[in-house]
Amino acid sequence: MLTVRRASERGRSQTDWLDSRHTFSFADYIDPKHMGFGPLRVINEDVVAPGRGFGRHPHRDMEILSYVLEGALQHADSMGTGSVIRPGDVQRMSAGTGVLHSERNDSPSDPVHFLQIWIEPERRGLPPGYEQKNFARQDRQGKFKVVASREGADGAVLVHQDVKLLAGLFAEGEKTQYSLAPGRSAWLHVARGKLRVNGIELSAGDALQVSDEAALEVTGVQDAEALLFDLS
Repeated sequence: MLTVRRASERGRSQTDWLDSRHTFSFADYIDPKHMGFGPLRVINEDVVAPGRGFGRHPHRDMEILSYVLEGALQHADSMGTGSVIRPGDVQRMSAGTGVLHSERNDSPSDPVHFLQIWIEPERRGLPPGYEQKNFARQDRQGKFKVVASREGADGAVLVHQDVKLLAGLFAEGEKTQYSLAPGRSAWLHVARGKLRVNGIELSAGDALQVSDEAALEVTGVQDAEALLFDLS
């Protein structure tokens, strides 16, 4: 079964420095029909104004992934980690028993556009942890590359949940197929551009909820970037 979640249906919050779109219920946006999908709890598409950002704040018992589309995101946390996240990077922060962190636009002149993803961990009370890796464009072009997984195999960042996150780039006409094992579901999020998935055209911000399907046939329609979550 394929269910489309259009970009225009998402929640939205705006301030003078932040424009945020919420695929699932988040903060003041509550939609009982969209509270998450399996362990996937949050996909926020955030655009942060130059020199602004999220001040130091707490998290616990959540796997938090950041995926930058444009610009540079500066991260700092109570574990002593400091880094800048750029396009091609995947950052994972395991909040576990508790962590404080901040995220700020690293540029004084350009906005930063990124996806913040929350995944519920397989168990509570894990020790906090941090990991960041870069994935070359050629490894994602015309195909899906595993960038986060439970095992952290083949260079992926490790997440404490039975989830695989894959990232792909698709020019017009580029095709790939992704097979789902029996009992697995998927969530596909189009970060930008346009894709056709099993005959359904999806634009930036659109998503596809996938249940009881053996495979996804993906074709680029207009320079697209997409994230695919393979879920238990």
